[in-house]
Amino acid sequence: MSASIAESLNGHRRFFEEGRTRSYTERRKALKALGDALMANEAQVLEALHRDMRKPVFEAYLSEIGLLRQDLHHALDHLAEWMRPQRVSTPLALQPASSRVQRDPLGVVLIIAPWNYPLLLLLSPLVAAIAAGNCAVLKPSEDAPHTAAVVERIIATADLQPWVSVVQGDGRTVVPELIAAFRFDHIFFTGSPRVGAIVATLAAPQLIPVTLELGGKSPAIVDERVDLECAARRIAWGKFFNAGQTCISPDHALVHAAVMPAFLDAITRHTRRSFGEDPQRSPHFARMVNDRRFEAVKGYLGQGRVHLGGEHDAADRYIAPTVLTDVPADAAVMREEIFGPVLPVIPWREPEEVFAQVARNPFPLSLYVFSRNGKRIRLFTERIAFGGGCVNNTLAHFGNPELPLGGIGTSGMGRYHGRYGFEVFSHAKGIVHSSTLFDPGVQYPPYTSWKQRILRRALR
Repeated sequence: MSASIAESLNGHRRFFEEGRTRSYTERRKALKALGDALMANEAQVLEALHRDMRKPVFEAYLSEIGLLRQDLHHALDHLAEWMRPQRVSTPLALQPASSRVQRDPLGVVLIIAPWNYPLLLLLSPLVAAIAAGNCAVLKPSEDAPHTAAVVERIIATADLQPWVSVVQGDGRTVVPELIAAFRFDHIFFTGSPRVGAIVATLAAPQLIPVTLELGGKSPAIVDERVDLECAARRIAWGKFFNAGQTCISPDHALVHAAVMPAFLDAITRHTRRSFGEDPQRSPHFARMVNDRRFEAVKGYLGQGRVHLGGEHDAADRYIAPTVLTDVPADAAVMREEIFGPVLPVIPWREPEEVFAQVARNPFPLSLYVFSRNGKRIRLFTERIAFGGGCVNNTLAHFGNPELPLGGIGTSGMGRYHGRYGFEVFSHAKGIVHSSTLFDPGVQYPPYTSWKQRILRRALR
C-alpha cells in the first residue's frame, strides 16, 4: 500500500477522532456538497457510463444519477430525525430511571462497489455512511474505469477529502492490502457471492463487521390469473434494463402453463416495441461490460430453444434480448446467475413446482409475483425466502428509500437504503439514566426474604 493511501487512512481516523463528523451541521454540509458536485459533473457521469457499457442516457440517469439524488434528498430531509436519540420504556425493576437508544458513528468504513451500477452502488452507501457520521474509503470497480475516474472528480469537487478518499486499482490486490493494513470499522461490499465470501474472510481476522449485498437467481412468477400484457411488458423491461446486468433483475420467468404461449407472444411483442427488429441498432440497449462477461453470457444461448433473439457480436460486446424455452433443469443457465439479457421461461402448473424450482437455487435476492389472486400472492411471498421484491412489477422496490434493500442467506447479509442505511453504519448504544433522588436499595446485600419477594414481583 502506498504512503499516500496510508496517510489518507490515518487522516480519516484523526478527523473522525476529533469529533468533527458527529455534528448535524457538518454531516448536512458534506451531503449537500456531494449533491452539488454530482450535479456539476452530471454530463461527465453520463458520458463515462456510455463509454463503460453503452448505457442509454435515460437508463443512466434513472438508475444512477436520479436514484442517487433521491437518496441524498431523503437523507437531508430525515437526518435530524435519524440522529435524535430514541426514548424507550424502562421496566419497573430499574425505576426511577429513563432509557434511550443513541446512534453513534462507527468510524472509518470501506465501501467496495461493482461495475454494473458503478456510480449508484458506490455513492448510495456513501450517503448513508456520511449521514451516520463516518469517514469512508471508496473502492470503485476497475471494470468501469471511466466512471471510476469521474467518481474521483466528484469527491474532489465536493472537497470531501477529510471525509472521503478514493482508492483505484485492481480489487484483487488493492482490497486485501487495504484490509490487512488498516482496521476498518465496517466493510460494505456489493458484488457476487463468490467475492463476497472472500471479503468476509479477509475481514474475519480483525473481526470487522461486513454488509454483503450479493445476488442470486431471482425468479419472476406469472400466475394464470394475471394481466398478461402488463406482466410481459414489465418483465421485459426489468430483464433487459442495462442489458440484464442488474443484481435484482428477473433472472428467469416461471410462467403458468395455461398462459405460456400468450406470455411468449406478449414478451416478444413488447421487446420488439422497445428495441425494434434489430436491437443492435437501438440507442436504448446497453452492452456487456467487457469481453469476459460477453463470453460468459454468450455461453447460455445454446442451452435452450431460442424463441426470441440469440444474435451476438463480440466486436460490439452485443448480445440481443433473448428468450429461451425448453431449458433443461440442470443447464448452467438455470444454475448460475445469468447477469445478461437472456431470459429462460419455464412452465409450471402447481405451486409446488415453483417451490421446487426456487429451492434448486435458494435465497433469491428478489422475487417478482404477477397475479390477481391474493391467496397465490401471499403463498409465494410468504413461503419463499427472498431479500425483497414486487407484486405485479419488477425492480420498483429499489426506488423506494423507505424500504430495506438486502439479501438473505447466500444473496447477502445486512440492509440499507434510507434509515436502514443510516442504521447499518451506526452503533445503537443503549443507555439507562438512573435518578439519584431516590434509591430503593432492593438490589444491595444483604438479600433478605422481603427483597426476594419484591424481586420476584418486579421481574415477571
